[in-house]
Amino acid sequence: MKQAILSADNNYRALDSFLESAGVRRPLLVCGSAIRHNQGFREHLDTLESKGIQFIRFSDYEPNPLYESVVRGVKLFKAEGCDGIIAVGGGSAIDVAKCVKLYSNMDEGADYLSQKAVPNSLHFLAVPTTAGTGSEATSFAVIYHNGEKLSVADDSCIPEAVLFDSSFLETLPLYQKKATAMDALCHSLESFWSVNSNDESRSYSREALGMVLEELDGYLENNGASNDRMLRAANIAGKAINISKTTAGHAMCYKLTTLFGIAHGHAAILCNAKLFPWMTENLEKCVDPRGKQYLLNIFEEIASCFGCSRAGAVGPELEKIVDRLGFEAPA
Repeated sequence: MKQAILSADNNYRALDSFLESAGVRRPLLVCGSAIRHNQGFREHLDTLESKGIQFIRFSDYEPNPLYESVVRGVKLFKAEGCDGIIAVGGGSAIDVAKCVKLYSNMDEGADYLSQKAVPNSLHFLAVPTTAGTGSEATSFAVIYHNGEKLSVADDSCIPEAVLFDSSFLETLPLYQKKATAMDALCHSLESFWSVNSNDESRSYSREALGMVLEELDGYLENNGASNDRMLRAANIAGKAINISKTTAGHAMCYKLTTLFGIAHGHAAILCNAKLFPWMTENLEKCVDPRGKQYLLNIFEEIASCFGCSRAGAVGPELEKIVDRLGFEAPA
């Protein structure tokens, strides 16, 4: 299924058209605090409600959502007779909505985690309020159960449509903007060199990486056009990792976020800034079946995205970005 990309232009006309064509009249609205800071979006929801759309709001979940929160969402979805799902928020809101969608037609009398996934065609729209996670473009979600991090995955989790509303980015704290942009950048990098990459994922990686690097300054200055393009870059990077999955850079950064409380994207760029030069200097350790020459070619292609003539110059470029953002390594 090709994901529809909708724009907030023309007073959310594309959102109205989506709801009308899908026949959604009573959607579960999975939303966090970001929705409170966007007056235009809130007012449009009020307008839709005056026209008969009934939004059933669900916000009873955590930044690192628990399985029990998802179960509450499923119960609300069923009790209210919802006919679709709209997720408005960052990765947590979208991940919760993905799980609610997947579990909504499974046996509620048993642990959902022990059941085989039952795909469904329930209408699902995502409105990302940060430009970084790319969760709206992937088939997997992260939730926690009994203190354990779990990945829930199924192709039917991918929202059929995404609404880009760059006005959500205008009120984000600067640190969060920096961190989420680095999440998108690291998704682009890691998907590029992943052993699971293919022609399609590398095309997404190349496009997303170029957009992040091109728009970073304008995005941090809250330029409207750059905000919009960063949202799109994060989505494209999400499409890349949906194919290739992340690599050691992401695996390493989770320890930093847990121990030092820094944002995910902050940790990811710190790890990748050290990992990339190590890999270029240790090509003999390549485990990609396509061989070390293939990997060197990939590194050189990444270098060209940074405007560098050789792969060895990318490490210093990443360090420059870290310094420019003021991202110190935790001690």
